[in-house]
Amino acid sequence: MSLPSSFHTEHPSTSGLVYQFVLHPDGAIGFPSLNDGCSALLGLAPGELRDDPSLFEGLILPEDRRAYHEAMQMSAAALAAWNWEGRIRIPAWNDVKWINLRATPHTREDGAVQWDGIMTNITASKQEQEESHRSRERLAELTAHIEQAKEDERTRIAREIHDDLGGNLTAIKMALAMLSARLPADQPDLIDKANYVDDLVDRTIEAVHRISLDLRPSTLDLGIVAALEWQAREFEKQMGIAVVMRCPHRDDGDLELEPDHASALFRIFQEALTNIAKHADATRVTVSLRRQRKLLTLSICDNGRGIQPADRLKPQSFGLRGMSERASALGGTLALSSAPGGGTMVTIKTRLAPRTSTQQAATDRAAQEEE
Repeated sequence: MSLPSSFHTEHPSTSGLVYQFVLHPDGAIGFPSLNDGCSALLGLAPGELRDDPSLFEGLILPEDRRAYHEAMQMSAAALAAWNWEGRIRIPAWNDVKWINLRATPHTREDGAVQWDGIMTNITASKQEQEESHRSRERLAELTAHIEQAKEDERTRIAREIHDDLGGNLTAIKMALAMLSARLPADQPDLIDKANYVDDLVDRTIEAVHRISLDLRPSTLDLGIVAALEWQAREFEKQMGIAVVMRCPHRDDGDLELEPDHASALFRIFQEALTNIAKHADATRVTVSLRRQRKLLTLSICDNGRGIQPADRLKPQSFGLRGMSERASALGGTLALSSAPGGGTMVTIKTRLAPRTSTQQAATDRAAQEEE
């Protein structure tokens, strides 16, 4: 569709800049038609831009010009719609604004490509998008801070429970053993009561140990692999669901994570297993932890009923949202997908700590051996 030849500046009511743009076979460009929106949008009179079409490109910020030219060439080659967003600077107003360009191409008899289109000022919507993005970033930072504070508090409480309560209970057990040894043999009731108290102390010590591990597993100090394997065995014992662990790099010593990253990845793993126990009706879970260059990938795959699209949109699906937020706080990603043969696969990817030259050489050798 071409604009009528009489169209130049007779459309002051049109929102934005309505124009014709021509790219000649020799690379020359032109603006045959422009409406009065040219002055309001670009700070140039229509006649100025028609006389010197290069003025428009001069307004585009240098870092956005490449994308502008690429979009133009792709549109010309395929005769497809030309859609581009970029920034322009208006020197007279000392102003930078975002514009959106949309145009439809067609070939002319002389071999040139002509576009009929419109440019609009989208600065306000871009600013709203950027503010929304900044708000999401601030919210993510706050979420990460809260999660880290919770993790620090769990660690502190776990340490106090283990050291204080655990120490006191051990002392009580030792004192009780001394008292029990001095009880007269002809006092069976007292002996039974002492044995009962001794069993009660043992159960309490076990409870303290369990609570301490729930708050923060001490195996995290041994590395993420040991922590995940411990949690997998605990899950097997508690739920009766088989867990297969696959970690081809477990002995390479290169699965390095910062302590807060290790804790966050461990919590995601815990939540994934909890979801499987609650909703999946699965009999088997396969866990894979592998390194791919600078990325650590953890995948948890079950053979259950599979997650439905509607499940992800439930208002109370805090588990899934929490896992996603933790992954984002790691600077990583979390993806849900259907597992082969049914069930659900959760895949978390996060960056590893920088590697030493020794670790890199070992991994390169292993990769060569595999090839």
